[in-house]
Amino acid sequence: MRADRLVSLVLLLRQHGRLSAPALARELEVSTRTVLRDIEALSAAGVPVYAERGRHGGFALLPGFRTELTGLNHDEALALLVAGSRRGAQVFGLGSALASAMRKVVDALPEGQRAGAAGAVRRLLIDPDIDLLSRRLVAEEVPDAVPAEVRRAVFAGHKLRIRYAAVNRTPKWRTVDPIGLVTVRGQGYLLAARSGADRTYRLSRILAAEALAEPAQRPDQVDLDRVWQERSTRFRTGGDQVTVLVRVDPARREDLVGTALAVLAEETDADGRLRLEVTFQDPRHAEWALWQLATNAEALSPQWLRDSLRDRAAAIAAYYGVSP
Repeated sequence: MRADRLVSLVLLLRQHGRLSAPALARELEVSTRTVLRDIEALSAAGVPVYAERGRHGGFALLPGFRTELTGLNHDEALALLVAGSRRGAQVFGLGSALASAMRKVVDALPEGQRAGAAGAVRRLLIDPDIDLLSRRLVAEEVPDAVPAEVRRAVFAGHKLRIRYAAVNRTPKWRTVDPIGLVTVRGQGYLLAARSGADRTYRLSRILAAEALAEPAQRPDQVDLDRVWQERSTRFRTGGDQVTVLVRVDPARREDLVGTALAVLAEETDADGRLRLEVTFQDPRHAEWALWQLATNAEALSPQWLRDSLRDRAAAIAAYYGVSP
C-alpha cells in the first residue's frame, strides 16, 4: 500500500537523518523513480522534506519534525523488536512488512530512549542460522505469490485451492479449508481440513495457491497451539515408526534426542548413564541415529536393531583389518 510506504519513508528519514534516493529504494524495495514520486507526494502533503545536492547529498526532513504515532516505553518496544524474529516473517512472506513495522516501533519511542533500544537489540540474537556445532538451519524457499494468497484465505476464512507436491508424488490441485499457519525451525505449515479430515501442508511444497470466494468450513474459534500439539502427536505415533530403548552417555543425550521424534520415558541408571525410550521415523532412521553415537550409546532393544548395529560394526572392522 502506498500510504504505508510513505509512512515508512518518513520514518527512515527521521531515523537516519539523510538518505539518498537509491538507499531509500533499497530499504523500501521499490525503484528510485517510485521514491522520487513519493518525495513529491510528501512535499505536496506538507511534510517538510528537502533535497541536499552534492556527493553526500540526499533527502532529509526539517529538524524537529515528528510523525503522530503512539508512544511506547523502552521495555515494550524492546519486547516487540525481539519478538519480531525475521525467520517467521520470511516463511510467511512478511519480511518487508516486518521491516516497516520495526521502523515504526523505533520511531514511537521518546527521543532519549531511541538509541538505547536500538543498542539493546544489537545485544540479543534470536534463532541464529547455525548452532554451536555449525549445523546450519536452512529456511525453506516458498514461491513469492504463495504466502500472500494463503494468508488471505486463512484470515478471511475462505476456502483455498492449492497445487501441492507431496513427497514422491505428482503435484495435484486440491481445495482445502484453511485453519491457521505455523512456523517451526524455519519451516512453515498450513493447518487445514479437506473433506472434513485434518490435513497439514508444508508451505514450501505448495507450488501455487488461490483464495476462493466460498467460505471455509471451520470453527469460528481455534486454539492453534492445541491443534498443532494434537497433529504432532498423531504424526509421531503413526506410520512405520519404531520405539527403541537406549542407554546413552549424559554428554550425548541432546545428540540422541535431537534426532529422535519423541522421548517417551527417561531414567538414570546406577552408573550415571541415561536410559531413554525414544521413537524414530522408521528402522533405517533408528539405525542411523544410534550409529552416529558409536560407543556413547547402546541400543538395548529391539533385538533386530542390536543385531543390525553389530553386523555393521563387524563389517567395518573386517574392512579395516586388512592392510591397503
